[in-house]
Amino acid sequence: MRGLQRVACCRVVADPLTEHLRRWLGEWPADGPGLHVVGTEQRTEPDWDGRVSPLRGLSDGARTVVGVPPGTEEAVRTVLDPALFDHRIPRRELGRRLGELLDRPGAAFGHAIFRWSTAPAPLESLGTWVDARDPRLPEWLHPFNGGVLAVFDPRGAYLAGVGRKVHDEFGHEIAVGTTPAARGRGLARRLVVTAARRILAEGAVPTYLHDPTNHASARVAVSAGFPDRGWRLHGLWGGQPG
Repeated sequence: MRGLQRVACCRVVADPLTEHLRRWLGEWPADGPGLHVVGTEQRTEPDWDGRVSPLRGLSDGARTVVGVPPGTEEAVRTVLDPALFDHRIPRRELGRRLGELLDRPGAAFGHAIFRWSTAPAPLESLGTWVDARDPRLPEWLHPFNGGVLAVFDPRGAYLAGVGRKVHDEFGHEIAVGTTPAARGRGLARRLVVTAARRILAEGAVPTYLHDPTNHASARVAVSAGFPDRGWRLHGLWGGQPG
């Protein structure tokens, strides 16, 4: 199983979250509050899904670190510095400006709630790990490079699943989805807890992202032991290289 083999080599470090964010953003933590734009080759290389994301940032309430391709730092800082603190600037306009700078015309700039856990909720484990290309899984789970933890009904039909994105050996992001007919049974939160325990046992930190307006996902996260610490991810999504 391609994805599961990939995470078997993880080494234990004192703070896997910090190690992950250093690789993911190019720097973490930053010296002092405010905006820190960092040039990193990571923003020129394919991510877990084979796509290149030219901008990724994280705010912890005191500082914001944004990783971009080397050589674009000053131009991106000029656009972002007022925008992150002046919410009157429309996101569409911000996406247009950044897309032009980073060769992503048509891209959109947005935010997500960034969560992680070192102590998943004490819920009963659930699910079976399968390869992401398992034909029983819905198509949205196929790209995940760290395997999928899924629940199937007695006939083998998919009910719910967690996909694992292995960003690096220290940070594994999990995403969960449940079929409409299986909602309300607590499957999602138990799957998230089970996946998080495995990630922690392998020496990495489980992370969880969701749109600020996705209240159902927020409830799953909280009940699984992923609190909202006020951290926000910033990204540039979509658009095609010129």
